[in-house]
Amino acid sequence: MIDSHKLKKRNIYLKKLIAFQDTEPVKVITGIRRCGKSSLLKLMAEHLKENGILPEQIIEMNFESFNFKNMSSDDVYNYVKERIIPDKRMYLFFDELQRISSWEEAVNAFRVDFNCDIYVTGSNAYLLSSEYSTYLSGRCVEIKMLPLSFREFVYFYDFEIKETPSALGGTRRYAIDKNGERYDLRELFDGYMRFGGMSGIADVGLDLEKAMLFLDGIYSTVVIRNILEREKRKGQKQITDAVLLRKIILFLADNIGNSVSITSIGNTLVNEGLLENGSREGKPSVHTVQAYINTLFESYFFYEIKRFDIKGKEYLRTLGKYYIVDIGIRNYLLGMRNRDTGHAIENVVYFELLRRGYDVAIGKIDNAEVDFIATNTENKIYIQVTESMQSEDVRKRELAPLQKIKDNYEKIILSLDTGSDTSFE
Repeated sequence: MIDSHKLKKRNIYLKKLIAFQDTEPVKVITGIRRCGKSSLLKLMAEHLKENGILPEQIIEMNFESFNFKNMSSDDVYNYVKERIIPDKRMYLFFDELQRISSWEEAVNAFRVDFNCDIYVTGSNAYLLSSEYSTYLSGRCVEIKMLPLSFREFVYFYDFEIKETPSALGGTRRYAIDKNGERYDLRELFDGYMRFGGMSGIADVGLDLEKAMLFLDGIYSTVVIRNILEREKRKGQKQITDAVLLRKIILFLADNIGNSVSITSIGNTLVNEGLLENGSREGKPSVHTVQAYINTLFESYFFYEIKRFDIKGKEYLRTLGKYYIVDIGIRNYLLGMRNRDTGHAIENVVYFELLRRGYDVAIGKIDNAEVDFIATNTENKIYIQVTESMQSEDVRKRELAPLQKIKDNYEKIILSLDTGSDTSFE
């Protein structure tokens, strides 16, 4: 049986925090709501205590808590000031700090006035946007947090990966749970593709009804608190049509991995009658659609990937693609039926590449397309993603763009069903 979990370490992120411990920059952890940012702060606080820091040297404030409701930046400053221990280094943890007006002034004052190490979380990209960054320019480091990877998903559910000799040579991997029950890795991956990687979902187990309620709560929180309330706080009136916002979200979720233009979104919503039940008359303008999509980027709900001309070695302005931050949220929005598995796998691969520190683009070469070009300071990889490589037509389609690229960087095809061949010229 798959069971729920206790608080687990997310080492990929915890190690980054520890690496910057006691350095001048403010540590800013960003990511969609409920992806594990608050737990990461708790894990960092526990790390400090385990390494000799006294509990009274740690000040924790979660601005989602009623204890800190309606605070001003002055209130936050005074709260911290009253708890400063003279001649001791203080560790300040601020969760969802963007809810406090003029928060950046308080943070900057802490840096100037006290001997402290500061950690901040936020669920909006505008936390570090130009209007605030002048206060922290060159004085902060951003740690971008994502939902669980498949490896973390397996770990959160207390599975252990084992290897056994394969009948065809080499080894074959499988998983066992804490009761010794054995699972095929594909079975676990199917679970990951179904329920996604929002870390709190492991608390409810892989129970469909509970999972849908949990994901509904995340969706509602992101839309209401991070988008609609955000506009009220900033004094803007752009995001006022909740029906249009949901229709755009559903459209993007249904078209992950497809080339999409802003103009086509408005046209499709009108042509397919998707706005008929709303109050809006006529087609939304390109400006309006772009404004709504920008808020989804700011909330880390969707990510945009640009197109790169491999021969011309430049980014193109035309037709990018969008991927949703968690495949489980997509299934909540669109239903659990099997749909477009290839693009769903693409979605998972895209975010895994981001976790591993790659910059990712779509590759264009002549009239062909490479799903991903992943680059970092040391390497470049060309990647195609497909559900199955069994069909000869699919093999030709996936190989053709890679075979056109005349450099020596690694070129791979990721597939759930690779067929008998594992390498191609």
